[in-house]
Amino acid sequence: MKAETWVFLATTIFFLIVTPIYWVATASGRYLDGNGDWTGFTALAMTTLLAAMITIYLGFHARRMDARPEDRLDAEIADGAGELGFFPPFSWWPFWNALCLAAMVYGVAMHAWWLVIIGAGLGIVAVSGLVFEYYRGEHAH
Repeated sequence: MKAETWVFLATTIFFLIVTPIYWVATASGRYLDGNGDWTGFTALAMTTLLAAMITIYLGFHARRMDARPEDRLDAEIADGAGELGFFPPFSWWPFWNALCLAAMVYGVAMHAWWLVIIGAGLGIVAVSGLVFEYYRGEHAH
């Protein structure tokens, strides 16, 4: 995971440089009324913090785990052979989660709070189905 750490470190440094430049450019008065763009600045600041958080997480775990074949310079192609992980088969649960979220957003937009409540109730069932899908039936562990 060292390569991923370096990618996110570069992203963090980029946003760390761009965020104050954006603030100065928007606060100069050319684009706005001279107060700066709080929305864009906040979005860039949060993006910087998010990239930094991922960088720290990947860097911490890269030191604790064994080197993967793609992290080693002396690795062969055959070192990466074998099972890569578990990939779930087709599932309907993401569709039902999206449908519940769409109903909730539509309810907020139309001020139909009863629809938000129904969508949240069904959403709890849909999220539970998605989380516990592989603990029952033919895919049970």
